[in-house]
Amino acid sequence: MKLDELKPAQKRASKIRVGRGIGSGLGKTSGRGQKGQKSRTGGGVRRGFEGGQTPLYRRLPKRGFNNSRFAKNYTEVTLTMLNKATTDVVDAESLIKDGIIAKANDGIVVIATGKLEKKLTVKAVRFTKSAKEKIEALGGKTEVI
Repeated sequence: MKLDELKPAQKRASKIRVGRGIGSGLGKTSGRGQKGQKSRTGGGVRRGFEGGQTPLYRRLPKRGFNNSRFAKNYTEVTLTMLNKATTDVVDAESLIKDGIIAKANDGIVVIATGKLEKKLTVKAVRFTKSAKEKIEALGGKTEVI
């Protein structure tokens, strides 16, 4: 970079101060117009509001199956993440202790992303087929909890 290549910093628009007199151009009603819901403090309508007409999201039929009441939320752990483990026996508690995952939720699922570099005994709720093969190829063990 040379001195003749320097450019001035971007200008920042100053904050508009509304309601500060007629001379500012945004005095009295502060650019909100006269009366009505949108002129009031806290006024305005929510997203998807159509003026009282039944909104689109309620006109359309419900589709699919929602298992949110009984759904399990598993924490995914990759083989690359398992390389950071400090113990030979890896389970949810040891992964949390090592700072690899924040919480186990309903259990741990091991997926085969990356490459495993050491022999481990891994305890998890579920393993992908290829993750299980890669762990056992290095002489490790997989235990389903």
